[in-house]
Amino acid sequence: MSRFRLSPEALADIREIVEYIAHDSLDASERILEQLYSSFAIIARSPGIGHTRKNLTNQAVLFWPVGVYMVIYHRDVRPVHVVAVLHGKRNLKKLLASRPLQISGSR
Repeated sequence: MSRFRLSPEALADIREIVEYIAHDSLDASERILEQLYSSFAIIARSPGIGHTRKNLTNQAVLFWPVGVYMVIYHRDVRPVHVVAVLHGKRNLKKLLASRPLQISGSR
């Protein structure tokens, strides 16, 4: 069984995304939540998918796009550890510099 873990920061990102979208459409917020969790399962089954972004961070993480969002995760840890889920149009370099990308307590 493919598994993944979400950092507290990634969980907060997901909550913020879903709440923001739900202001306009509950159906759309449920769809994006399903898409994100489906992508986490895909990443867990194939942890090498995605790409590095040395222009954004030197941390050992990979980026996987899900629509307009970027899932940022550690692939060399089992289970795969998702550390962030951010909108791709945001200032990712600034956001990633201000948050821990190391593996911390998670669910």
